[in-house]
Amino acid sequence: MTETTIPEGFFPLTLGDYGFIPANGPLYGKRDNGYFLLGFRVEDRHCNPARICHGGMLMTFADMQLPLGIRLQSETDAGFMPTVHLSAEFMAPAPLGAWVEGRTDILRQTRNLAFAQCLVTADGEVVLRASGIFKLASRAEPVPLDAILLNEPGGK
Repeated sequence: MTETTIPEGFFPLTLGDYGFIPANGPLYGKRDNGYFLLGFRVEDRHCNPARICHGGMLMTFADMQLPLGIRLQSETDAGFMPTVHLSAEFMAPAPLGAWVEGRTDILRQTRNLAFAQCLVTADGEVVLRASGIFKLASRAEPVPLDAILLNEPGGK
């Protein structure tokens, strides 16, 4: 796999054209056996001076993977979900050019909170395990996911 290839089945995500999230992309998504996978290719701008993905970027990625996974894997759309708690263990480096991919497991959902964990891999090797608690939006109407899934094959 070259540094520019994107694994089969991943599509570019549209997460708005403002602020923090687009500055950290491009990000790609994929549905896989009931899970929503998020991925990105490690570029120079994601790296620390050792030319490995900066831990802050991996934490940012986990903070996007977890709520997106919750929203796209749960029975109901929880809308925007602010982070209440996020913790992680770094297990290995993600080198420049690596394909980084995450998968969320929902542990518990209450009326107000969602508890989840994710594993993040770089070229198939686990580099980070993160867990988080997220506040579920209190909305009468769910927030549409159209902006996120705009480029998904099949238009889901």
